Amino acid sequence: MPSWNELLAQQAAPLAATQLAAGFVAPITDLGLIALDGEESASFLHTQLTNDVEHLGQGEARLAGYCSPKGRLLASFLMWRNETTIFLQLPRDIQAAVQKRLSMFVLRAKTKLSDAGELPAHQVVLGLGGALADAALQSWFDALPAQPFSKLDHPLGTLIRVADAFGAPRYQWLLSAETAQNVVPELADKLNVGGNDAWHLSEIHAGIPQIGKATQEQFVPQMINFELLGGVNFKKGCYPGQEIVARSQYLGKLKRRTTLVSIPDLSAAAGQEVFATADPEQPCGMIVNAAPNGNGGVDALVEMKLAAIEAASVRLGSAQGPALAFLDMPYVLEPLDL
Repeated sequence: MPSWNELLAQQAAPLAATQLAAGFVAPITDLGLIALDGEESASFLHTQLTNDVEHLGQGEARLAGYCSPKGRLLASFLMWRNETTIFLQLPRDIQAAVQKRLSMFVLRAKTKLSDAGELPAHQVVLGLGGALADAALQSWFDALPAQPFSKLDHPLGTLIRVADAFGAPRYQWLLSAETAQNVVPELADKLNVGGNDAWHLSEIHAGIPQIGKATQEQFVPQMINFELLGGVNFKKGCYPGQEIVARSQYLGKLKRRTTLVSIPDLSAAAGQEVFATADPEQPCGMIVNAAPNGNGGVDALVEMKLAAIEAASVRLGSAQGPALAFLDMPYVLEPLDL
């Protein structure tokens, strides 16, 4: 059985969706974690993010966006709290810049931002999912989070249930390196072992977008289905870009959504444009996230015009590029005038 270090170093072949559906464990190695400590942390974040922070319970997690004044997403977070701290998880390659920007607006608020990724309790992040994941986790947890976006704090770490994929629960387990050394061998014996890309492939099949460096300031939240996923609260108070996000919800004109596709090109990546063959002169959308699918290509979440989704004749890079194969989304794409 591999140790934690051996699992982390393992250069396994990409897992396919069928292997993820059966049951998998994968180290998540490219996500960072911002901590906010102080009695006014929730009220401060409530004025900055697209979701309600003041009523975030200790047994739940939420998606939240951080927008520019123009309503375009600078970051997307998975957010949760314990008794004293609120945590924001985001790609590590944008963490420093986002943390610095948030800090600029703290002013007199009683809160302090710090990098929580190196704290002992968060040294290791494991992603788990698929049909066999629950049984594997029950070796250490008497009970598991009962529904998506719920969490529990345990002596062995923080277990967060995120959005389901392949008809089965998925989890993030944040734990110490010492604990990981003990649990990883048994998990690896019971589940398919993947790399960081396996986790992102599972996120894509769950329909969960993530804003990274290549896609900052490209989308208002609804373009990436964020309000369908509970990441936008339209009843909360103001935050940067709030008027534009609200206007997009109720008064906008361009119909756009994000959908799931497969692309037979391993080079396809976030930020690349896609083109509808019916209108080849201008892009109809952009890749939000992509991950190797184990079949020689990638599966991806792509933001595009609803007309292009309905026509289902879209190609990567140009109207002559590789064709996108449309896959079923795990939730209904309610049309909005955006």
